[in-house]
Amino acid sequence: MGDLLADKLVDLEEKPGAIIPVPLHPSRYRERGYNQSLEIARTLSNRLDIPLDYQSCTRVHATQAQTELTAVQRRRNIKNAFAIAKPLTATHVAILDDVVTTGATVNELAKVLRKAGAGRIDVWACARA
Repeated sequence: MGDLLADKLVDLEEKPGAIIPVPLHPSRYRERGYNQSLEIARTLSNRLDIPLDYQSCTRVHATQAQTELTAVQRRRNIKNAFAIAKPLTATHVAILDDVVTTGATVNELAKVLRKAGAGRIDVWACARA
């Protein structure tokens, strides 16, 4: 997936200063054993020569899985789920998510990043459902 997305993004006119994968809560990470957004972001970072920043933002609430929720429930579920753990490394960042459905997750993460000083936020995803 990372290679396919990199093929589409390779000719960007203005690359972000960092790729920020949507973080998982530690309990969800333990359950899955990996963060799919982080794994895709690793490939993008290497292929596009853009730094990977997976430590500036954390997921502080173990939210219910979004897949079975309505759009309104998703926004409520993800509210205040993210926090900044350390200063951002760039003012232009790209949020990387595997699938964007309603946009609730990336919108909530973007709010936190904007408050932390991100001036431009791009959203990259492998699929839009």
